[in-house]
Amino acid sequence: MTMEGVNVGFIGAGKMAESIARGVAKSGVLPPANMRTAHRRADRRDAFSSFGVNVFEHNTEEWAGHGRLIRVMPNTPSAVGEAATVMSSGEMATKEDEKLVECIFGAIGKIWRADEKFFDAVTGLSGSGPAYIFLAIEAMADGGVAAGLPRDLALKLASQTVLGAAAMAINSGKHPGQLKDDVASPAGTTIAGVHELENGKFRATLMNAVIAAATRSRELSER
Repeated sequence: MTMEGVNVGFIGAGKMAESIARGVAKSGVLPPANMRTAHRRADRRDAFSSFGVNVFEHNTEEWAGHGRLIRVMPNTPSAVGEAATVMSSGEMATKEDEKLVECIFGAIGKIWRADEKFFDAVTGLSGSGPAYIFLAIEAMADGGVAAGLPRDLALKLASQTVLGAAAMAINSGKHPGQLKDDVASPAGTTIAGVHELENGKFRATLMNAVIAAATRSRELSER
């Protein structure tokens, strides 16, 4: 789909919008000059203008749409082209609108469709999920340091390990449980580590984190 002549406006110039805008600009699917946003704070305006986005002090512009709404929930890996995005189309949205949204967000990661009723759960899982993984990376790196590794090497190993494991989960066609079993040989190092994670209720804690974030999303939407 051609993006020639398309202008994209961000209502709200927060971190998420910045991640999306940076990712779209980096992908080349839309030049920064075709994007615009507004914010009262100079530091947020500077963040966008630093890579060529048109920035204004207020939103008294002519926003298009006229009831053609598509709700989208991306996440911050948009900035590096690895977003996990879910979209839900309103009744008046056209097929062309949907293609445009898929083109933009498909350029910065992967996009799926889902009914809007699932969006609180999506927020709890993929919207907030990067923070859970950042904590896991930090904790794994700290464990490496505690075991004697230099900090820089520990952080690089932890980050690459998460990246590689995610790629296997996506591309291998195997269930994550099977992939875990493939690593955990009898009486080996991995199963000893997994045992400690189970003692700490690692899986239950992650599940509870997703549920808590989804619940909070629902509470905020009902205000």
